[in-house]
Amino acid sequence: MASKSSAWKRGEPAASPPAKALSKPVSVPRSPHAGEDGGFDRLIYERVRLGIMSALAMHERLTFNELKSLFAVSDGNLGAHARKLEEAGYVVCNKSFEGRRPKSEYRITQIGKKALLRYLEHIEAVIKATRRV
Repeated sequence: MASKSSAWKRGEPAASPPAKALSKPVSVPRSPHAGEDGGFDRLIYERVRLGIMSALAMHERLTFNELKSLFAVSDGNLGAHARKLEEAGYVVCNKSFEGRRPKSEYRITQIGKKALLRYLEHIEAVIKATRRV
């Protein structure tokens, strides 16, 4: 039998892999709060941004340095992720000075809390659907 690539070059159909008994995909129920995308918020999906949102949901406010110590990322990386969340209205940042040192404090907004809850509901629905298989 010819290899897949040589069969393709000659215009022959490639040999199909042996048939397996595949189960049908299970649909994930939509969250009652989901939008058009079914509740999967790509902005929150990224590891550091999900961490920021989760940490701020548990604490009223956290400083830049506190967040940085939680995720072991560079200043620039954390700043870029925090800025994305701020631009979306999920978090707010209050900048001030403590003595001569700048201090940035972050807190989650109501919009951010709702977005995080929608995201978590979606992930829970995926987990439940996966366990049924």
